[in-house]
Amino acid sequence: MDDLGELPELSLLAVLATYRHDGTVLLSPVWHEWRGGGFTVVTSSHDVKAAHLRRDPRASIVVCEHSPPYRGVEVRCRAQLVTAGAGDAVQRIASRYLGQDAGAAYAENAADDLLIRLEPGDLRAWDFADQLF
Repeated sequence: MDDLGELPELSLLAVLATYRHDGTVLLSPVWHEWRGGGFTVVTSSHDVKAAHLRRDPRASIVVCEHSPPYRGVEVRCRAQLVTAGAGDAVQRIASRYLGQDAGAAYAENAADDLLIRLEPGDLRAWDFADQLF
């Protein structure tokens, strides 16, 4: 991750992959943060992503830039569902994407009460700076 510079701190949407009961993949755009060596995503305990992960903890998350040098990172792992610290994480993550005031307002009204923790099982990172210029 060190090779990707500030990429993990940018407020880019990530795409989280979970598995439906029939084995097909659900791709969900999500807010995230990179913290403590892994990604954290907040959601509701009643959300379909949480239901998928309770049944099958396999997950992948991708974060990438949409402009050169098109850096990105993918983590494939067995996700953990955590409730401890969810309120603080909602506040941090919402503020990261919406700014302090709007993030605080979002956190006050959010039904998000669950953290999806994605710590690298397999990590793949890329940076096309050398190939583009």
